[in-house]
Amino acid sequence: MLSFKTRRTVPFLAVSLCALSLAACGGSGDKGQPLDLTILHINDHHSHLDAETTALTLKDAAGASKSVTVELGGFARVSAAIEALAAGKPNVLKLHAGDALTGDLYFTQSEGQADAALMNTVCFDAFTLGNHEFDGADAGLVKFIDYLHAGACKTPVLWANVKPSAGTPLAARVADYSIIERSGQQVGVVGLTVKDKTRFASRPDAGTSFLDEATAAQAAIDALRARGVNKIVLMSHLGYAADQALAPQLDSVDVIIGGGSPNLLGPASMKGFGLSPAGAYPTAAVDKAGRPVCIAQAWQYAYAVGALDVSFDAAGQVAQCSGKPQVLVGDSFKVGNVAASVADADAYRSQLDASGVFRVTTPSAAATAALAPFKAAKDALGTQVAGVATDNLCLRRVPGARRDTTRSSLGDVCNKDATVIAHGGDIQQLVADAFLEQGQRFGGADISLQNAGGVRIDIPAGDITVGKVYTLLPFKNTLYRLQLTGAQVRAALEDGIDSVLNGTGSGAYPYTGGLRFSVDMNQARGSRIGNPEVRDASGNWQPLDPAANYRLITNNFTAEGGDRYDTLKAIPAAQREDTFLDYADSFLQYVRSRSPLAKPAVAARSTQSYVETP
Repeated sequence: MLSFKTRRTVPFLAVSLCALSLAACGGSGDKGQPLDLTILHINDHHSHLDAETTALTLKDAAGASKSVTVELGGFARVSAAIEALAAGKPNVLKLHAGDALTGDLYFTQSEGQADAALMNTVCFDAFTLGNHEFDGADAGLVKFIDYLHAGACKTPVLWANVKPSAGTPLAARVADYSIIERSGQQVGVVGLTVKDKTRFASRPDAGTSFLDEATAAQAAIDALRARGVNKIVLMSHLGYAADQALAPQLDSVDVIIGGGSPNLLGPASMKGFGLSPAGAYPTAAVDKAGRPVCIAQAWQYAYAVGALDVSFDAAGQVAQCSGKPQVLVGDSFKVGNVAASVADADAYRSQLDASGVFRVTTPSAAATAALAPFKAAKDALGTQVAGVATDNLCLRRVPGARRDTTRSSLGDVCNKDATVIAHGGDIQQLVADAFLEQGQRFGGADISLQNAGGVRIDIPAGDITVGKVYTLLPFKNTLYRLQLTGAQVRAALEDGIDSVLNGTGSGAYPYTGGLRFSVDMNQARGSRIGNPEVRDASGNWQPLDPAANYRLITNNFTAEGGDRYDTLKAIPAAQREDTFLDYADSFLQYVRSRSPLAKPAVAARSTQSYVETP
């Protein structure tokens, strides 16, 4: 619990005068009474509407620690949890801090209609835009808002720092802020999206402009105060660290409900369950005048609901705020593939209940019903033909005639293919090429990297279905953009080769888009990669410059050091960005745009030559 003793002085006087002089201040003002407000919030659900699974560290009935698999999240659990948490509380705000879209086949299939339908089972009081709301350009955002407003709910869509072209359909569907009344008092809610990331890593129309976040937020706060509103909640899609930096730049913001990182916030005790909170829930900050600000965020992918209680005094000052994340889990437990015994399940459930941060939740029946037609369409989408392959696109992790020589399910047609032996898998190369193209489309990229083991099947000549793409790339991965020097790029390639020889095995072998090199497995570490070249914007190959900076697109597994890509793991947070682009969907878009697919040209393959150990 955060408790504050400071009080407003001059700012309180100004608001009090506004309350007494409506003509001067342009609004009805508040009645000078305390207010207890509960804010229930989510962010960054990214079209993840189905429940997923996670492993938690729990003790069984005998007291032994186990890795226990449980269901995690799902929007029907979000709907049920918010309904239960709001029950009996008179003053509730339900907020969504952005990035509802992009990241799952639900978005590919329905272009946001499924997300809107599930959001309307909650009926949020306000929604601010994230950068991915612009992935379908302004027209795609208009379509999504119209889905959101199709029923009775009509959640206000807020942004204070985005200005669409005058007269466009988008301009009439959004506002800088909303004033919401609770117990006869007004609460101002301001929306704020991240400027540069939206402009450069998404697809807004050229005529849509983005303003400085702090300047636009302050202007909206000032407008609310001029109307006599002295309790201000800012919904920010800037990210947790940016929210902490933003608070002291603003005057008279009380609460920041964030998104865009996204971060799990909560007590250190969550580490004992195998989770890693990035900070306290809520996180204490101060505004420009030293007044208290409470910051909260609720993880990602509909995994959690934030439950924040804020007490305002009669002056509109935050007196205290408290709360915890509510991580939404199911009530079935497995160790490995074996269901827990009744005694062990009771022990696991007891620990989750006692934690205060896990909420065993039965999915909402109404939300499950709302999702049902979209789920059926998603399942049917798996049978749809996305494109065609004119050649067998062979699976092979490592080139050469010694390692991984029977990987292909297509047999000798691939296992003995001379190009595959010389240069490696066709399909791994195409996946790397697809990631580069998607990275260039959303925010820019110079090269890409995909670990060989993350690509799971051959693609035989013939039709390529959506389901086959998701079998090819079955993991819950997203694409990361990392800023590296040429020397770090080369070191990362060396990491992958060393891991093949001395670490995790063949799955670490690097496939790259826009980057080619030679490999000699007989050399010492640091000398196994030779003649690295980067393809420039004109299509010409230039030597990799050790001192130059490059934007590399890779999956989050390798970005976080999976397969012993230690160089990528060490890249600091300021130089890494989760694009939230689903990696399987990224290849699906490539199939649709590039079909028919053929074996990649030798000149464009990442491994130009390969020398095996004796």
